[in-house]
Amino acid sequence: MTAAADTELDTLWYTRCPVPTASGLAHSLGWLGETAADAGLGLGVLQDAGPELAPRHFDHRLLGLIREGGNVPALAARAEDSPTRLIGLTWIDEAQAVLVAPDSEVSGPGDLAGLRIAVPAWAQDRARSFPRAMALHGFASALRLGGLTLADVRPVEIGVERDPQVRNDARSDRRVTTWGVEELLAGDVDAIYVKGARAQEVAREHGLRVAVDLDATDSKRLRVNNGTPRPITVHADLLETRPDVVVGFLAQTLRAADWAAGNLDEVRTVLARETFSGAQGVEAAYGDDFHRGLHPTLSEERLELLDVQKQFLYTHGFLATDFDLASWVVPEPLQQASALLAAERKVAS
Repeated sequence: MTAAADTELDTLWYTRCPVPTASGLAHSLGWLGETAADAGLGLGVLQDAGPELAPRHFDHRLLGLIREGGNVPALAARAEDSPTRLIGLTWIDEAQAVLVAPDSEVSGPGDLAGLRIAVPAWAQDRARSFPRAMALHGFASALRLGGLTLADVRPVEIGVERDPQVRNDARSDRRVTTWGVEELLAGDVDAIYVKGARAQEVAREHGLRVAVDLDATDSKRLRVNNGTPRPITVHADLLETRPDVVVGFLAQTLRAADWAAGNLDEVRTVLARETFSGAQGVEAAYGDDFHRGLHPTLSEERLELLDVQKQFLYTHGFLATDFDLASWVVPEPLQQASALLAAERKVAS
């Protein structure tokens, strides 16, 4: 690392998706700002920055950036040699489902055969094509429950529009998770894949029926998608030059996860704001127990599930090349953050 590059690091940048994350809670509580200030850095949030930085949420090419978000952009960026390291994984189920029209006779995964499924079109690059990847993997999992495959349905490409509830400017790339509702109501497709709090509200508003509830299956492999598991990645230069900042970020994230476990109502309030959803949507999407499981880990199980997603994405053209997942993982920062909190608890007791 050159001295010039080191002097350029004056800001800890953070970006996340509008979903439940302990790092998002840590930011809302002001704790990430404290970590940055203690390290002599400013704190920048990409969602509040100008349009020139918006693409960095997807390609991760910003010095000082830590990202907790969907795994499709993270994996796609890594496959294109983006300078990132994987330092944590979370798993929060997000009410994944296949929806059909109110008058549809489809009542289970076995009834999906022959249907026209909504598949969002390719975006300008692989990382931004996460809506397409989400739908394909969601449908593949639903079909598998019925002993079927993607070869048994008819994909119909649809456009991807911004959520009108999200501010319509270049600073926000956060989009809905309900692509295809208009096409479904118009009869252009027979089924759509949705996930998350906003999806629950949209389904209720239009009387759409759940044909397949992916959260009802005990198999985590069938619930693997863009947000499950969700990676925490860091720019390699930040990890190399300021590992203390990375450890501090993770320590605050773990503290926020501990705090969340005892503050469900407060967590839901933050989530309603983060997900552009109401309280009912948050409750329907995430249930009553999610706030106890926000802690990041690098467990063998989560890494195996991320590898399932990586192989699916590579098979379906969402990754420029395959890569060894283990070579991406750096476990030491999370280990050090966990040890730091354990020592603090010991002193406190």
